[in-house]
Amino acid sequence: MVSGMIAIVDYGMGNLGSIVNMLKKVGADATLTSDPTMIEKADKLILPGVGAFDNGMRNLTERNLISRLTARVLQEKTPILGLCLGMQLFTRRSEEGQLPGLGWLDADTVRFRFDTSQAHLKVPHMGWNTPHLCRPHALFAEMDAEPRFYFVHSYRVVCADTHDELAHANYGIDFVAMVAHDNILGAQFHPEKSHKFGMRLLKNFAERV
Repeated sequence: MVSGMIAIVDYGMGNLGSIVNMLKKVGADATLTSDPTMIEKADKLILPGVGAFDNGMRNLTERNLISRLTARVLQEKTPILGLCLGMQLFTRRSEEGQLPGLGWLDADTVRFRFDTSQAHLKVPHMGWNTPHLCRPHALFAEMDAEPRFYFVHSYRVVCADTHDELAHANYGIDFVAMVAHDNILGAQFHPEKSHKFGMRLLKNFAERV
């Protein structure tokens, strides 16, 4: 049973319409907003993201959202799901930019690098891939046995604490495909582009987290 309002944080970056539509399909009460008052009222939050790390942090700063989001996430323990760039912004910093990240996770964002034997692997990592869970989680309840999700990213999250790693995928190397630290959840992939698998994940976030 879906209950409570989910605020999708609009800071000018992400497949916002697709995320709203998919949440509404699963019966969630989802609102796209950059209004701090709406973010304050939300029961859960989604931080989407497509694009460059510094642009994301700059946009959050310009909209005066960082302090409000940090209070909701770190102090009030409001569940938040970061998607693609949104998950990377949870980290302290990124090799892609100069600005500090939100620092909610003890983690950094680094670029994919491959040795000469993997020269055939292109950056960005783009296409379908299957994450493998490190432990059971409500986000994967009733999920298909081999779920596939759509990835587009040149950078990956490296966690200092492996307990924050929820799922791995492989692209030349094993990389962190999902994170989970208490109420802070992240997916490196795009559930809104991942058909029934993404719909199930967003449904689980709405209903079970």
